[in-house]
Amino acid sequence: MSASNASRGLGPGARDLLRGPSTAVVCVDADGMIFLWGPDAQSLLGYHADEICGTPAAELLTVPAHRDAVRAAHERGLTGRVWDGVVGLRHREGHSVETALRVRPVESAEGRAGWSVSAADAREAERDYVDRAILEALFNQSPISVTVMDAELRHQRVNAAAESITSFPAEQLIGRHIGELTPRGGVEEIERVLRRVRDTGEPVLDFKFAGIVPSDPDREHVWSLSSFRLTDPAGGLLGMCQTFVDVTEGHRAQQRLALLAEASERVGSTLDVMRTAQELADTSVPGFADFASVDLLEAAVRGEELNPDAVQGRVPLRRAGFRSVGQGSADAAYPVGDTMLLHPDTVQARCLTEGRSVLARGAGADGWPDLDARVASKMRELGVHSLMVVPLQARGITLGVASFGRASTSQRYDEGDLSLAEEVCSRAALCVDNARRYTREHATALALQRSLLPHDLPGYLAVETAHRYLPAAAHAGAGGDWYDILPLSGARVGLVVGDVIGHDLHAAAIMGRLRTAVHTLAALDLDPDEVLTQLDDLVLRLVQEDPDCLGATCLYAVYDPVSRVCVFARAGHPPPALVQPDGTVEFLHDIPSNLPLGVGGLPFETIERQLREGAVLALYTDGLVEDLGQDVDKGLDRLAHVLAGSDGSLEQLCQAMVALTVEPRADDVALLLARTRALGADRVVSWELPADPAVVAEARALADRRLLAWGLEPLSFTTELIVSELVTNAIRHACGPIALRLVYAETLVCEVSDGSLSAPHLRRARTNEEGGRGLFLVAQLGSRWGTRYGRAGKTVWVEQTLPGAGAVDDHAWRRPD
Repeated sequence: MSASNASRGLGPGARDLLRGPSTAVVCVDADGMIFLWGPDAQSLLGYHADEICGTPAAELLTVPAHRDAVRAAHERGLTGRVWDGVVGLRHREGHSVETALRVRPVESAEGRAGWSVSAADAREAERDYVDRAILEALFNQSPISVTVMDAELRHQRVNAAAESITSFPAEQLIGRHIGELTPRGGVEEIERVLRRVRDTGEPVLDFKFAGIVPSDPDREHVWSLSSFRLTDPAGGLLGMCQTFVDVTEGHRAQQRLALLAEASERVGSTLDVMRTAQELADTSVPGFADFASVDLLEAAVRGEELNPDAVQGRVPLRRAGFRSVGQGSADAAYPVGDTMLLHPDTVQARCLTEGRSVLARGAGADGWPDLDARVASKMRELGVHSLMVVPLQARGITLGVASFGRASTSQRYDEGDLSLAEEVCSRAALCVDNARRYTREHATALALQRSLLPHDLPGYLAVETAHRYLPAAAHAGAGGDWYDILPLSGARVGLVVGDVIGHDLHAAAIMGRLRTAVHTLAALDLDPDEVLTQLDDLVLRLVQEDPDCLGATCLYAVYDPVSRVCVFARAGHPPPALVQPDGTVEFLHDIPSNLPLGVGGLPFETIERQLREGAVLALYTDGLVEDLGQDVDKGLDRLAHVLAGSDGSLEQLCQAMVALTVEPRADDVALLLARTRALGADRVVSWELPADPAVVAEARALADRRLLAWGLEPLSFTTELIVSELVTNAIRHACGPIALRLVYAETLVCEVSDGSLSAPHLRRARTNEEGGRGLFLVAQLGSRWGTRYGRAGKTVWVEQTLPGAGAVDDHAWRRPD
């Protein structure tokens, strides 16, 4: 039987198509009649055997030309010819079925010739053909590793790519368990994944695992595994098919991006140099290194300016950060905080001075001949096989070096790793330099802050004091908190605590201006509310001049040891605590809070409290009781508990109070403690005087007798002159009532009060004037003088230094029992 030209070129040849499991076999005798018709033929064309057998096979052809060609071939007797092709056959239901045919001559035992015809649906056959071609390509041409395993995870078929990975030929792989051939590392996890695919039928995609292959033993590879279950037409399990794709380069690139992202997020979270260096070490281990160390120049740690000469010769470095996958700090040759002096020939020193990264590997019996002796010994102990040393450079200056090492359990570093380390260190160096610059600025601000605060408060017999100033953490910046104790007339003292809003040099400078203003206003003997009013005006002007000025809070108290009365005024400041001699603690919330300085608009109010001898006033800023995330009332409760437990020592009480703060402090703290004293009644004397010039002589005599009783005869002459001048001025220029008071405290105080609010003025008298020299004389005789005003008039006071440089018998001050 021969094929015609019309039947050729209709898709793939039947020889290739007719290889599938659904091929139908039909037998045709020498007369062209069908005599054998199988079930597959019935499925293909729909005819039953009893209705098709005995009919001409050519009648099934739908194309007349095909039928004619078959008849012509039969008539010519071309029975020895073979024919393959795709033709249209008539289905029992009348439609045409494109069918791939393979016709072969056969002979019976009687010698009669006939044909064996293999037939299949051309479309299904073509799909089978394509599937076989793909399968053939996967196992013979694909660069992707493909394996087929049975249910026991034994290899059944592998392609050439799989052979190259395992370095075993296919004949040695077939029948062997996956655990015998999987690249070293992750075998148990791979078996678990494949068993899950086998048992559940759920495919797995892109499961990554790492391992070492014999063909590349010095480098760890990463593969992406995908697997699905194979079943027969009845659903029975045949095995699993796996693909392995080497994704090492992509995985490493992803790791590098992840490390860069993590470094950007973690390194530089604070403006602390040492912490930033430790963050770099923490970020690098364990993902990028088995250990990492960061060593900085001493000047960089201190926040100083750097210059190129700082890295010449034997370079001192401070270990600023270290992290290890092993025993942590025990793996460090130099613990964090230690200083090392590097020899110029070491790898770290060359990296520092030349500004170039170094990729080093251990070699020879000594292993690390170019390292510091302690470092080299630790390297050998840890089994480190490769090391990268990278300079930390930012803004044209070198800050230090970072070292990254891998031990025998990890693969060696390569140039790609070095590039990544340089990128990470470049970003980290900027953070370190920012922290260094901030450290310098913070140190400058803190130095300014401390220079503006009182270095050592002088002692006053009106109160016993103790004080503390604690700066905020470096990241919070220098603040504007301050405290002060001011000498006032009549043995009184002024107690001040204030807080400028903000944390920077600007806040410290404003604090200095406010403290100076308080000194000036206190010297005018103004009441506390008047002092705060003047400060408020000053801050309002500062706010108008500088938008960065946000205001301030302040507490001002004036304590009089004669009356034991303390006058308080505050501007938005926390209330002071009062500790009675019996240990009872009270926060003076009844002091009107008023508005902070710089708001303006409302007058300030004051209250007066008479204090017991030995009572302790605690004045503080909000940094003492305000912790992040903690309620202020809880902070006040903790403070009250500490105050109630005081054993009487102000210094110890100060220490216990500052121990309440939590490091690192978010705000600075100013604290002033004052224990009250009372002036003995025998050290204060006063007289009411009539407004009569004749009483001046009597006033001199009264003062002279009192000085004689006090043992202050050396001051009698000057005191008589002062009393005479002050009483005369009151009689001539003021109105009654007139009073004279002498106070024996740190100084001898002479006070004359009257009912007038007119202020005396010091002036120099002309040569032709007979009067006008009295007040000038008084100013020359006394150490200080001034005027203070009250509701009923004014008081002119003069202080004289006591004999013996102001030493006063301490028994003049009553102390609590």
